[in-house]
Amino acid sequence: MSDPAERTVEVCGRECRVWEKGEGAPIGFLAGLGGLLRWTPFLDRLAEARRVVAPSLPGFPGGGRGHDDLDNHLEWLVATHDLLRGAGLAGADLVGVSIGGALAADVAALWPEAVKRLVLVAPLGIFDAEVPVADVWAQPPNGQAAVLCNDPEAYAAATALPEGEDLAEWQILQIRANEAAARVLWPLSDTRLVKRLPRIRHETLIVWGDEDKVAPASYARRFAEAISGDTRLATVASAGHLVDIDRPDELAAEVLAFLT
Repeated sequence: MSDPAERTVEVCGRECRVWEKGEGAPIGFLAGLGGLLRWTPFLDRLAEARRVVAPSLPGFPGGGRGHDDLDNHLEWLVATHDLLRGAGLAGADLVGVSIGGALAADVAALWPEAVKRLVLVAPLGIFDAEVPVADVWAQPPNGQAAVLCNDPEAYAAATALPEGEDLAEWQILQIRANEAAARVLWPLSDTRLVKRLPRIRHETLIVWGDEDKVAPASYARRFAEAISGDTRLATVASAGHLVDIDRPDELAAEVLAFLT
């Protein structure tokens, strides 16, 4: 797996990393909880067919400490919109996973011209008191892995310390990503996104893992019923919340079939 090209864009006066690989029309990618620590097999599968552009949100790996400057949800949405535009993704197809899916949906709702077609993979941002989202910040030490992924080996590979990297700095990156995610979603993973979903009129694919321990599968139907555009549902077998980590080949096939 070859390395992606790397550049940076400025968001709220801070530098955010942008990784890019492949050729053709761009697909934007906003990573899930934990962010994008490394280029993944899922992104490589997409890059075989399209040009994949993966910008890092403030506070997540590659996004420095930009989350320190974002004081409310509107500022997070503006930062996400500016990040996508700065990365050259204005009007492009957009894939968002988990927290990345919540922010991608909000961008599509508020700036319709910013997105062509939308893929939401186990998006967060809404809440049902009868079947609440799991509190990923209340897990015991090392317990997040079992909640986020169905395949512990896949999660371990995605988060493993790269050769030559400092262990303490690597751990700080992951702690900072947790902090940034909590600023968006804590405590109930509810950003009131459900009120804005009807504004989404884009063709939308919603994908859920059938072993998701964070957000119940019923949330997929809630998203599909609220979105105004033509919406399709897909389930990936043996996948947890981070479907792109658990089942990269299966998810890439669903995404590319939808976007082709």
